[in-house]
Amino acid sequence: MSSGRTPDAGIGACEIRRLGVLISGSGTNLENIAVKIEEGYLRARIAVVISDREDAYGLVRARRHGLQAVFLDPGSFPDRVSFDRELIRVLQENRVDLVILAGYMRMVSPEFVEAFRHRIMNIHPALLPSFPGTSGVADALAYGVKVTGVTVHFVDEGLDTGPVILQDTVPVLPGDDVESLHERIHGVEYRLYPEAIRLFCEGRLRVEGRHVRILGEGGEESIGLA
Repeated sequence: MSSGRTPDAGIGACEIRRLGVLISGSGTNLENIAVKIEEGYLRARIAVVISDREDAYGLVRARRHGLQAVFLDPGSFPDRVSFDRELIRVLQENRVDLVILAGYMRMVSPEFVEAFRHRIMNIHPALLPSFPGTSGVADALAYGVKVTGVTVHFVDEGLDTGPVILQDTVPVLPGDDVESLHERIHGVEYRLYPEAIRLFCEGRLRVEGRHVRILGEGGEESIGLA
């Protein structure tokens, strides 16, 4: 991650932003984003949906919304770098402004991060930096925390280590198991991810080192948007 002040992550509100969505599974966050676009909440369009799994139900959801849906087989490439180079090619071919990881279960390579620096978003079911990785909900339960939550962040070269855009809390209730807690976390995800994408599309995110500044509609810094 580069240090110091960087250009705004987003380029103004007048243009319709082109999104590339990477998935590996059921695609519920993908569908939620597609619905928010159809409802007019997001001034964006999903240019392409790419899955690393042929059986991902998210591909079915994408096609139901009339979206271009592509299966890219990791087994057809000799290594992760080669696979990610093809990902980069497809995303750039589709003129993607912002890459959305929506249940995408592969680490992206440093080359991929560099190609879309501060233009890759991920959503994580915990309050980072606590409980990174693929078992964040179970890890929070096992640790005995009273509050967990949701984090939307820009992706860097580490595992869930990029600058935080938005966070919100979810209480851990007595008797919760992974399924019940995850269900409430999903409800927050469906609100928070579109909000972060909207801020990007409106040119209201500015990355300064590890900090993501959120600008008001007039360009001034705003707080409490989550």
